[in-house]
Amino acid sequence: MKNWKYFMGTAMLGSALILGACGDEASESAEGTDTTDTGSEEAVVEGSVVGDGSSTVAPILEALVEEYSAQSEVQVTVGVSGTGGGFEKFIAGTTDFSNASRPIKEEEAAELEAAGIDFTEFLLAYDGLTVVVNSENDWASDLTVEDLKKIWVEDGTTKMWSDINPEWPEEEIVFYSPGTDSGTYDYFNEVILEDADMVSAATLSEDDNILVQGVQGDVNAIGFFGYAHYLANQDTISAVSIEGIEPNNETIESGEYSPLSRPLYTYVSNAAIAENPAVYDFMKYVIENAGEMAEAVGYVSAPQEEYDADMEALEALK
Repeated sequence: MKNWKYFMGTAMLGSALILGACGDEASESAEGTDTTDTGSEEAVVEGSVVGDGSSTVAPILEALVEEYSAQSEVQVTVGVSGTGGGFEKFIAGTTDFSNASRPIKEEEAAELEAAGIDFTEFLLAYDGLTVVVNSENDWASDLTVEDLKKIWVEDGTTKMWSDINPEWPEEEIVFYSPGTDSGTYDYFNEVILEDADMVSAATLSEDDNILVQGVQGDVNAIGFFGYAHYLANQDTISAVSIEGIEPNNETIESGEYSPLSRPLYTYVSNAAIAENPAVYDFMKYVIENAGEMAEAVGYVSAPQEEYDADMEALEALK
């Protein structure tokens, strides 16, 4: 898989060559007759777009923003406050869109309605929430859902690896988890913890890099985050198979990597799309390129019919 920056560089080089060629032709024409046609020029979209939300979705949006900005006059800013933090800003009306690694909650939708903010959900890609251990951990290479519950649910005891399997080291487990504002935390809470309390000893952070570094630095550590963050650090940490199934593009797309496969979304203000040409233009670019960019940064694209449906919904709001 080629890095998305390679594609961007190639596209920019091609554009430069085309523009250069057009410039030569224009010079030659200018020597003859005046061929200026101001009416044929397409209006340049300008303005600003502001988003926030999931750290899991961030790699896709950051790549899209960088490539979009190379060919647009629109200023796009995307923060990373976690899914919950992003929705708080969306509800407050300070952002145009909110990235999420889980579906919007009923109470969040109700708060948006109370604030008079109508929104549309767009599916961007699929992710496999990945459980990881230190690269020197040679015992916990495969865990069941029940194992994960034993490890992560608070029960008032000091958790030892030997508690999960008597053949494993009698060493205390060290935990690294996304923070409570993270959609990744919410999803793990729903499908693994089933709303039970997470171990109180866990280090929580909205910054996935802190989680990665924690697992890298302790042989007894375990953590979880989005698949792309694992891929970016797979030389120094190890992914755990769940029920014998390892996370990869095929198992995530098929849903075989269950129950940790999940969709990734962005939620956009309908009014922002209708009233701000910059928001419409950027979201059109996002929908057209989300699948390819998701694959480029380590996630799994949705079926094309999903993007077609998203585009139809976007056009209806313009």
